[in-house]
Amino acid sequence: MSPLVHGDVTAAARVLLAAPFGNRRALARQLLREATCADAHRRRTGRAHPFWGNGTLMSAALAHRPPPEPALDDRDYLACLRLVIDVLLQDGAHPAQERRALAGPERANAA
Repeated sequence: MSPLVHGDVTAAARVLLAAPFGNRRALARQLLREATCADAHRRRTGRAHPFWGNGTLMSAALAHRPPPEPALDDRDYLACLRLVIDVLLQDGAHPAQERRALAGPERANAA
């Protein structure tokens, strides 16, 4: 998956917001898998994946046609943001962590 930015998290949270509560964690994990697969496809072929985009979490999320972003006073949306972040921290391969690991212990402390 490509390095994460704020828009990746908000796009994924908007997808979760449209899903039933009980399906959200599984859907968040699915979005990460789709972004990872799309990134591998892009690296291999030089082209975006036909369904999941260019390897960013945002492009995978936008393929699910999320609703518009609500205001931050929407508690359900805040819960979806938190869930995306939780899944990224617990289950997702975070690109920055991978880069630090590949850089070795000296560079990992500098990052």
